[in-house]
Amino acid sequence: QVQLVESGGGLVQAGGSLRLSCAASGRTFSSYAMGWFRQAPGKEREFVAAISRGGGRTYYADTVKGRFTISRDNAKDTMYLQMNSLKPEDTAVYYCAAGRRDMATLRHLYDYWGQGTQVTVSS
Repeated sequence: QVQLVESGGGLVQAGGSLRLSCAASGRTFSSYAMGWFRQAPGKEREFVAAISRGGGRTYYADTVKGRFTISRDNAKDTMYLQMNSLKPEDTAVYYCAAGRRDMATLRHLYDYWGQGTQVTVSS
C-alpha cells in the first residue's frame, strides 16, 4: 500500500497562485502513476492532471491547461501541483491519487487517495 498526504491548500484571491504537495509513504513511490483530482461542493470529483511514473509525461484537463503544472520528485516521494492564475471556479477540495496506469483520467483507475486539501479562491 501507499499512503498519501496532501498539503498547501488555503485561501487566495483570484489571479493568485498556490502550490499543492502530495507526500507518499509505503511502497515505492516511483512505481505509481499519479494524479490530481478535485471536488467542488455539490459536484462530482473531477480529473485535474496526471503524471507518468518517471515524470516525463503529463496530461491536463482543459479547464486547467496552461495555468496548472503537475510535477513529481521521486527522490523525495512527493508530487506537486503548481496552480497559477487561479479563478473562483477552481475552488474545491483537491485530492492526490496513485495508480498503476499512466495518464489515467478516470477515478476507478487509481487505487490510493489522500484525504484532500481545501483550495478557496475569492473573487
